[in-house]
Amino acid sequence: MKDLADLATFLGKFFHYFVESLLFHIIPKPKKNVAGEIVLITGAGSGLGRLLALKFVRLGAIVVLWDINQENLAETCRVAKEHSSARVYGYTCDCSKKQEIYKVAKQVKKEVGDVTILINNAGVVTGKQFLETSDEHVGKSFLVNCFSHIWTYIAFLPSMIANNHGHLVCISSAAGQIGMNGLADYSASKFASFGFAESIYFELRHLKKHGIKTTIVCPYFIKTGMFNGCLSKYPTLLPILEPEYAASKIIKAILENQVYLITPKSIAIALVPKMWISLTKHTKKLAIRKLATRLLGF
Repeated sequence: MKDLADLATFLGKFFHYFVESLLFHIIPKPKKNVAGEIVLITGAGSGLGRLLALKFVRLGAIVVLWDINQENLAETCRVAKEHSSARVYGYTCDCSKKQEIYKVAKQVKKEVGDVTILINNAGVVTGKQFLETSDEHVGKSFLVNCFSHIWTYIAFLPSMIANNHGHLVCISSAAGQIGMNGLADYSASKFASFGFAESIYFELRHLKKHGIKTTIVCPYFIKTGMFNGCLSKYPTLLPILEPEYAASKIIKAILENQVYLITPKSIAIALVPKMWISLTKHTKKLAIRKLATRLLGF
């Protein structure tokens, strides 16, 4: 009887979210105002990080940029200041080093203020077969792609909780949903960052900190430096994403407080057989609910 009640509740919520999603395709979803928010973007020296920085300064946000490459970081700061009169701060930071993150985070709090939108975008990729990948490269993948997220949360989440206000953005990957050939270390680290961000999302809901939003981004490969030269075997279903398109989708998801952004949608559809085959009868119901949540963007 309880299973029937749970199923009825699930179907009711699914229908509600489905109708709501359809309505938002007709009526634009309300977007929040980020003017004056302090936005920290890791890996902001080039590619997606730079594009996100430019979009946020145009929206009137105070932008804090981190990157390991001082020259690229300076260029992003220069371009950002040309696009807006908003305040822009650049800090050289190696996101593979915990103590450096804590040190620079302390400096940001002192010189700029409490970060209210945290975008963990920094990433590295090796692109080799697993047994050809050195221990050092495997370790670096996890330090930058996953552990840096944990360390930045430790640094900036307490003030968000104290104020019940903030937004946590995890740039994961489609490779954090489906394992990919030649990307074992990268994929594993992205699975980890996705799981960490999703767990903190549920933890914050349990704590009733509804003023702190979460957006978890899982794009297919983007035409940036990390994936230059990558080709898709099925370009119609799985196109290599243009950086501007990806950045615009991410900004829209953040402004609409969307929890999951999986792009293109074919990635989410590809998860169906994978999840269905591996799950038991008792867990398939939960899996359907989770997948529906991701597809509908809640």
